[in-house]
Amino acid sequence: MAPHAKFLATLADRVMDGTLLDGWDRTQPLWLSDVTIIVPTRRAKMALADAFARHNENRGLLPDIRTFGGEVEDEEPFLPPFDVTPPLPAAGPLERRLVLSRLVAAWADTPDGRQAFSTPPTAAEILSMSESLGALIDDLLTEERTAADIRAIVPDISGELGAYWQQTLTFLGIALDYWPQHLEAKGRADSMALRGQRLDRQARAAPLLWGEKPVIAAGSTGSIPATARLLKAISELPRGAVVLPGLDCAMSEADHTALLAADNNPHGHPQYGLARLLRLLGAAVSDVTELAPDDNLRTTLVNRALALTKDTARWPEQRLTQLEIGMACDGLSIIRGRNEDEEARAVALAARDTLARGKTVGVVTPDRNLARRIAAELRRFEVVVDDAAGTPLFQSAAGRLLRQILVVASGNCAPVDLMALLRNRAALFGLKRSEIGRLADDIELGLLRGQRPNPGLAGLRDLLKANVGETTKYVGKRLYANQAEAIEALFARIEVALSPLRTLLGESRINAGALAAAISRAFDSVADGADIPGRTELSDWAGQMAAQQGEGHSFAPSGLEQVLAALMVGFQVRTREERRSDIAIWGQLEARLQNPDLLVLCALNEDKWPEAADPGPWLSRGMRLAAGLEPPERRQGLAAHDFAQGLGNEQVIIAFSDRIGTSPALPSRFVQRLEAFAGADNARSWEERGAQWLDQARRVDAVIETRSAQRPAPNPPADTRPRQLSVTEIETLMRSPYDIYAKHVLRLRPLDALGETPEARERGTIIHDILARFVEERHDVMAPNAPDLLRQFAVDAFSGLDGIAERRDIWIRRFETAARQFLDFERERNAEVRQRHAEIDGLWALPSGFTLKGRADRVDEMMDGRLQILDFKTGSVPAPGAMKAFEAPQMLLEAQMAKANAMGVPGADSSALTYIKIGLGPEAFRPIAFSLDNGHTIMSAADEIARRMQSHVDFFLFNDNPMPARILPLKTQRFPGAYDHLARMDEWTAVDEDDEDVF
Repeated sequence: MAPHAKFLATLADRVMDGTLLDGWDRTQPLWLSDVTIIVPTRRAKMALADAFARHNENRGLLPDIRTFGGEVEDEEPFLPPFDVTPPLPAAGPLERRLVLSRLVAAWADTPDGRQAFSTPPTAAEILSMSESLGALIDDLLTEERTAADIRAIVPDISGELGAYWQQTLTFLGIALDYWPQHLEAKGRADSMALRGQRLDRQARAAPLLWGEKPVIAAGSTGSIPATARLLKAISELPRGAVVLPGLDCAMSEADHTALLAADNNPHGHPQYGLARLLRLLGAAVSDVTELAPDDNLRTTLVNRALALTKDTARWPEQRLTQLEIGMACDGLSIIRGRNEDEEARAVALAARDTLARGKTVGVVTPDRNLARRIAAELRRFEVVVDDAAGTPLFQSAAGRLLRQILVVASGNCAPVDLMALLRNRAALFGLKRSEIGRLADDIELGLLRGQRPNPGLAGLRDLLKANVGETTKYVGKRLYANQAEAIEALFARIEVALSPLRTLLGESRINAGALAAAISRAFDSVADGADIPGRTELSDWAGQMAAQQGEGHSFAPSGLEQVLAALMVGFQVRTREERRSDIAIWGQLEARLQNPDLLVLCALNEDKWPEAADPGPWLSRGMRLAAGLEPPERRQGLAAHDFAQGLGNEQVIIAFSDRIGTSPALPSRFVQRLEAFAGADNARSWEERGAQWLDQARRVDAVIETRSAQRPAPNPPADTRPRQLSVTEIETLMRSPYDIYAKHVLRLRPLDALGETPEARERGTIIHDILARFVEERHDVMAPNAPDLLRQFAVDAFSGLDGIAERRDIWIRRFETAARQFLDFERERNAEVRQRHAEIDGLWALPSGFTLKGRADRVDEMMDGRLQILDFKTGSVPAPGAMKAFEAPQMLLEAQMAKANAMGVPGADSSALTYIKIGLGPEAFRPIAFSLDNGHTIMSAADEIARRMQSHVDFFLFNDNPMPARILPLKTQRFPGAYDHLARMDEWTAVDEDDEDVF
């Protein structure tokens, strides 16, 4: 049956009209129940049943519709010979993965194995290699080869093999011998071997089961040898028929022979598998009867475009006329998205339009991530569709919670990880969700914002004790005794839930079974009372892992998230909700034999459809061929067949992207072949048809008219504006009055980042406090023990980092260098200083009713009666231009306050304003004098800044004038301000090439 026929509907028609029955009597009312039809998948089985049910002539029972291999529990006991020994239970892929991981780990630890790896493989990499080794075993079983075939290739090509492959073959000989021995000892069999046995048993039983009755095997390409033998047995029955999907009956015998010649590299051709099957069935192309109605130009176009490489030389004589190409491609469109987001959105819009016209849609993609994107885009339009392949357990809701639990346990309850877990709606710990939410707020705002607990629950408990009651110094949310009790009770539940994992993580070596048991117990405690998708599948996975207790290699408890991902390969979570019947997302195998009104073939990019021809890590392509295995291009041939079958649909959209992730991408070789054969003009016309969906996709989120947002300029009543600011806030008032409005009128304070780690700025602040303490306690900079005192102060100051001992010790060692620089600086000027003052507060009440407050890092009384003001900077020092332009007012205002006797020292003029950069580089503790414009002294500049300050205060604080944002932005600022997000700054500013704000 050619691709352009609706396979299952046509199959039902040919049964009902007797074409496939070879004269079987159809006069009896229940004649259809005598017919047996075998199809590849359960999905095809259900769809075929619907096709018969809709048939007008069907007034009786349905035929006996089965799948290849059958349902083991239902059919196995009834297959002759009836006294056959019952088959052994199947060994699951998880058991094989764990058993083989011990071999791979042992090999990786040998001298030969170590040479095969650039770095020692991780536990997850070993499990991944075990999975690929299992895939090789499946290939051997499917193609009915043995370890002996692998060993036989060594003498043949040993001279061509490098040391790596020779070592690999040695290991394969051991592993492929060990696995059958393990199965025999356990009384189990490999699932692939059991499938072959079952298919062979059905083939031998075929004459006894069906005799003279009609039997039809439809839709299989016979890619599995055992399936091919069943097809042969059916074809030899008196009324047996094999219906081949998509066989090109226009092939000549020479074409058929060429498809079987290895030197033509035919494995990637869509007809290769069918040609092999015909050879096994002992049939020529001329022996095949075409069931599809009439010839079809689309089918002809696709078959010629996907010809063998050597046959592309015949394209000039095989090309269709422009009229024929137009007729062939009526209903064919191409969506060429700029990226995967755009591709998914355009596909969703095309599907939505088709559904709105009452028609059915099938979306086919081998890319599960793209499938989820398309499903998400469809939800925009209230079209709920699930990927029929399901969601990997590792990525399901249950899997995400499991991973969060693992991260919290391995990170010892780090603040960000803990809050992420508590915000997960499935994390209940046996409580109500509302209670968990309230406690999470209390923990975050009352403990973790602005504070850093020591690691673990012990650190959180210490912090809880220090933050309860009226005496707490913390300025965040105050916690009361009853809240503390509830938080402590939750901590107790968390401790119980995590204890199995925490105990396991404390061991030097663990295994997969112990990890699964511990994390499953933790999951049950955390999700106690939660109904979470994937919980049943997770329980099934845990049960299978428990059955393999003790299996697998041992490994250090690190990189466990990747280990879990490797252990959960093959476990899927499928939706149990009723799906829409008019739209579905399928994988390539599920889409076979399906014919919706619109079929969308997605992810048609190279290395996605078809996938890369990767032979795997164990055998090269040449070694696979020498062992009698199919090369990796065989999978590309199956992908080509799926592509050709899909294009047989009347309405088809081909979709692919120009970029995947951050990398450019190529269209699939199948699309390139099709466009090359049809010609560039036709290819452009297909893209023009799909352009309507791309245009709509781009307009869905596009802004038709852009209008610059206005700079926010709130105008609160003057009596609500502050009457007191600090010297640092004066610069804020000058640069962005909006920030003063947000802080003092709205009374908003930014929250400290959750789980913030100690950075260089915090280190500078601590050093600043150490030096201030040294001065405040009146220690002599000339004293011999001054370095020892400073070091002791550093030990005290850095004690808050006890939970990060390594970082604390490094910082203390680095401080010793800073201490020496500080003492050198102070000793050099010691003779000029009469008295040092550190961290002194000032308050200056102005006649206007405004009060200026400030804290000076250092004010030194000098021998000449004047003052020197020092500002120890942990960040950058203001630029000289900003100082001269009076845009850095802090130190000048401090000088003016000191002169007005408002800084806690006797009033006097200042002779120097000096910045001291705290750090460890060459600029550390090098004095930088305040830059003055020509004609200004320090005190005249201080008078001028006081006048300017009063003008700003009068205008913005004592009058009803707007308070706009960022009227004088700091060009050197490379981090967002505290209120930039509140002011929606990105909506009304732009950034030029010099990273300067443009308004």
